[in-house]
Amino acid sequence: MDLIIATKNRGKAAEISVLLRDFGVNVLTMDVFPEIGDIPETGDTFEENALIKARTVARLTGLTALADDSGLEVDALAGAPGVYSARFSGQDATDATNNALLLAKLEGVPWAERGARFVSVIAVHAPILGGKELLSRGTWSGRIATRPQGTNGFGYDPLFLDEDAGLTAAQLESGEKNRRSHRAMALRQLAQSWPRFMKEVGGQG
Repeated sequence: MDLIIATKNRGKAAEISVLLRDFGVNVLTMDVFPEIGDIPETGDTFEENALIKARTVARLTGLTALADDSGLEVDALAGAPGVYSARFSGQDATDATNNALLLAKLEGVPWAERGARFVSVIAVHAPILGGKELLSRGTWSGRIATRPQGTNGFGYDPLFLDEDAGLTAAQLESGEKNRRSHRAMALRQLAQSWPRFMKEVGGQG
């Protein structure tokens, strides 16, 4: 079965592709459909945004679509940036400007109050099953470092410290990151329902 990952973020697409290796699907990315523009994320929750993206890409391609909506929740900022993580520093935000703004907002905040978590919600929408959907959620708890560290990652990875490993997400080896990450947790949860889902999709193909 062909499955398209509904994101133009190449780092995210690559990470998800690796995590899907055992799912028995042919993974496609949005590079195959360059005519599809940006999809407005108008939801108030990660679940709503993931479903918006999966449903839109499935409708435009006719393929089963998997979308991830993820972000960073920081305790000292009352859960911000949350669903606004990608555009935390404005419409023209970059990883660098988002990280700089986060550090500025946390300046002087003591270590004990720098708790945070990455959240990933994964949605799958299958047009072949009349719009059958799956949802899963994963979280990865840690703290926000006082300076960026590491280059193996994207987004807030250089600032997100996994205290058990003693390293930021951007310092972890890719395999170790994929074992610990919020997306890995969401996909492990998704995997519990996947065999039955695949059987139903295959029966309709």
